[in-house]
Amino acid sequence: MSRGIFTVPKAYNEAIKDYKPGSPERQELKQTIRDLRSKVIDIPMFIGGKEIRTDDKREIFPPHDKNHLLGYYHYGTEDHVHLAINAALEARLSWQALDWDHRASIFLKAADLVSGPYRAKINAASMLGQSKNVFQAEIDAACEMADFFRFNVEYMAHIYNDQPISSKGIWNRVEQRPLEGFIYAITPFNFTSIAGNLPAAPALMGNVVVWKPAETQIYSARVLMEIFREAGLPDGVINMIFVNGPVGGKVMATHPDFVGVHFTGSTEVFKKIWKAIGDNVAIHNTYPKIVGETGGKDFVMVHKSAKAKQVATALARGAFEYQGQKCSAASRAYIPDNLWPEIKEVLVEDVKSFKMGGPEDFRNFINAVIDEKAYEKIASYIDHAKNDPSCKILVGGNYDKSVGYFIEPTVILTTDHQYKSMQEEIFGPVLTIYVYKADKYEETLDILDKTSPYALTGAIFAQDRWAIDTAFYKLVNAAGNFYINDKPTGAVVGQQPFGGARASGTNDKSGSYLNLLRWVSPRTIKENFIPPEDYRYPFMEDE
Repeated sequence: MSRGIFTVPKAYNEAIKDYKPGSPERQELKQTIRDLRSKVIDIPMFIGGKEIRTDDKREIFPPHDKNHLLGYYHYGTEDHVHLAINAALEARLSWQALDWDHRASIFLKAADLVSGPYRAKINAASMLGQSKNVFQAEIDAACEMADFFRFNVEYMAHIYNDQPISSKGIWNRVEQRPLEGFIYAITPFNFTSIAGNLPAAPALMGNVVVWKPAETQIYSARVLMEIFREAGLPDGVINMIFVNGPVGGKVMATHPDFVGVHFTGSTEVFKKIWKAIGDNVAIHNTYPKIVGETGGKDFVMVHKSAKAKQVATALARGAFEYQGQKCSAASRAYIPDNLWPEIKEVLVEDVKSFKMGGPEDFRNFINAVIDEKAYEKIASYIDHAKNDPSCKILVGGNYDKSVGYFIEPTVILTTDHQYKSMQEEIFGPVLTIYVYKADKYEETLDILDKTSPYALTGAIFAQDRWAIDTAFYKLVNAAGNFYINDKPTGAVVGQQPFGGARASGTNDKSGSYLNLLRWVSPRTIKENFIPPEDYRYPFMEDE
């Protein structure tokens, strides 16, 4: 029982380490990578605090070195989904009864663990398992993960402190109750921090969770579970299972105690989840919360007043960091013809200078794409462009999977603003550029807005403030995260709450209090200190 009104520590963004040659963090990380590569680890599911192993063991390889075995994970069945749900429901009442400050302490400790003693391990696991270079791993697995934990605690305190006014003789308050059932968290491969935040955010608010990480992220998900356990998270609060997506989704959608899904992944999968929930809504004990961040076809719009080198750098970083495997990656650009020659020269030169290979070599900027399925999909878009008369490959265009799933960063120039790679999400290192006549700026804004169904991130580059203002209003619904003279990637927790609408999701803004509000159900409480004892009102008296 709490006996104080507590103030949580002020949240802050974890400082990014630079890993310069000779630095202590570089030496520690390199040694940790060597240690992990030297072992073949066994990764069980974690259900109700127990390690669950099966006869179906599946191999894990680095995407950039597919002949090196990192370990095995134990694949589950429908029975394991039910087991995890039961474990979560068993833990629910005791977890919800725990005072909020104890929940806060667990996740504040997790933040210090991930940014401290586990920093090298979570970064190394992300580099090996997801083929991330050191910088991409650092900003994601160490820094953003710690940021989510710390800022979510601060947001939780703000939510609890937001109380109604009270009239004389009355005390009004609002209680933010956890949901009455279990949350199903479905997480992606591309960000270790998202994989940790999607189960952790509902859990922080007092909910219990069944967590299904992407199979291509299990290697670092295991480290996250170690951190949760060392931070003191009670058994059964977050249960990690490895099952087929449709199998887990079917059990989720047909269970009466299912109260919400926290999802990041493809638009098509999210639509199927939404439909399954709708088809089964009559059996649910409450209407489930549906929170999802899905695809993107993120744009860079350039005005004739922009600075060419700034645009070229934003495209090189925004399109190709982490091989373009970000929901926010710049994948289509609209460039005025007056700037195109200079932008083209700088961009092509930059892309040609990229070093590509495994992340163990810190000089490599580009690594492998996540798996063979992604490799084949991305290669098909490149091949299509090679054979389309409206397109020209300016740089890149080659790919090879003999050692790992390597695809050269590729820039396509198209004369067709409706070309498929201007509309469809590729999720790989492919940028398509359409050059427009500089005096057709407003018309091109209209084209941009109507070309793709997505609305996640977008950027405008201009020195002319009128041009910025025009884009700001014409593209008001085209992006949930809108960047002015910056690349459309790199949202920071506490600074740029992240999410989009249209086909890009429910825009519930992870990294802000808005997301946490989805995982509680408010109860308004009115207490009358001296209740009336006569039903009659003064207006009823005789004249």
